[in-house]
Amino acid sequence: MRGGALPPALLMAALGLLLAFGPRALWSRAVLAAALTAAIAWTVLHARAPTSARTEVIFLGLWASIALTALLVHLPRGPSRAIALGAGANAGLWAGAAVAAAGKPVDLAIALPCTLIAFAARPLIARGLGIGVKVAASWLIAVAILAALLPLTPTPGYVPDHMD
Repeated sequence: MRGGALPPALLMAALGLLLAFGPRALWSRAVLAAALTAAIAWTVLHARAPTSARTEVIFLGLWASIALTALLVHLPRGPSRAIALGAGANAGLWAGAAVAAAGKPVDLAIALPCTLIAFAARPLIARGLGIGVKVAASWLIAVAILAALLPLTPTPGYVPDHMD
């Protein structure tokens, strides 16, 4: 799960689920913070040739950000202004960095609309079915942890062994 729009899209979806629990006045500001930070991160990092070590760090940060952003969904009173803006800026930073390391600029344009999941989650929360949104966020946490740990696990067929 390296490159393309999927990893940053998962991060933006986690941000959208978080924003669904907050007031609508925060939504546009947090998404704008994510978009601006993503553009800045992509611009700064795209000029440098990505090394494999830098790419590993970027994707580890991306997966950790997905897990932490999705974890914030479980706050008892929803996100405050500072948390929403901070989560938006953090999401943009890691999404922009991941696309700069292993993707195309169009991948950011594909990933950012995933925050619109907040519009689908909000009616569920209003009807008292917010547990479903929290379960979806928990799935994102599980995917992020698995994706972060997979490169650290030796998998048969990916490394030379004694039979080669």
